[in-house]
Amino acid sequence: MVAMATADLLVIITDVIMWRISYYYFPESFLNITPVCSVVAALGYGASDCSVWFTVAFSFDRFVAIRCQKLKTKYCTEKTAAVVPATICILLCLENIPFCFSFEPGAIIDNVPWGCYVMSSYYTEPGWVGFDWFDTVLTQFLPFILILLLNALTVMHILVASRVRKGLRGQSKGVNRSDTEMESRRKSVILLFTISGSFILLWLMYVIYFSISNITGINLEDDTHPFYIYGHIGMMLQLLSCCTNTFIYGVTQSKFREQLKNAMKYPLESIIQLIKKQNN
Repeated sequence: MVAMATADLLVIITDVIMWRISYYYFPESFLNITPVCSVVAALGYGASDCSVWFTVAFSFDRFVAIRCQKLKTKYCTEKTAAVVPATICILLCLENIPFCFSFEPGAIIDNVPWGCYVMSSYYTEPGWVGFDWFDTVLTQFLPFILILLLNALTVMHILVASRVRKGLRGQSKGVNRSDTEMESRRKSVILLFTISGSFILLWLMYVIYFSISNITGINLEDDTHPFYIYGHIGMMLQLLSCCTNTFIYGVTQSKFREQLKNAMKYPLESIIQLIKKQNN
């Protein structure tokens, strides 16, 4: 979950602040020099992909913890929690390197290239078209399928296990007894569905836009066209998912809230201790 929060924060920094806000409100900033904004765009794509696949990894982790008890002892360890996010991050960063070379400058002023515009060959050359489809399947369609499948299997297992446990504990006959294991599973499922459901709903609009535009071959440049506006609303919701995920972590996880408070208190405590040492 810390990796998920970090990836979401990086999306906000790279894609929202360094890419979009810089482009619209600070057009003369060094961030809009072509080599710089190309790297920023690639970092934004990489952070977004990491956010998506960390959500998939979280869904798989809950699936293993709830359904696969034999695998749980080997998979649900601190080592795995470090290796899996690190591996995902490295692979996705390597996969997004080609985006650095997919932009061209809009203007050259004093031999300095300014602006980042997608090359026209990106939509026509077979290599770029294949890369675009590969990236879309990897970061949009495949995560959707995996999240839905893992959640469905997890819920089916919980429903079956719940009926069995209630029968064994006599709850099916109206006897009300507390069950800490089922309560723990219930909380895990609520968290799982909150994060996964938020991801699916907020990404769905953009996935539909991409599918329609690529299957039908539509490439609209008119910013007043409804389909163009629909696509940008989908992008806005896609970026919004990163903000909502961080809010979900803070609301649902007491340990996460505690660590966040400690992180916020640490600089203040360090300053206070430094002042006390200087006074002494």
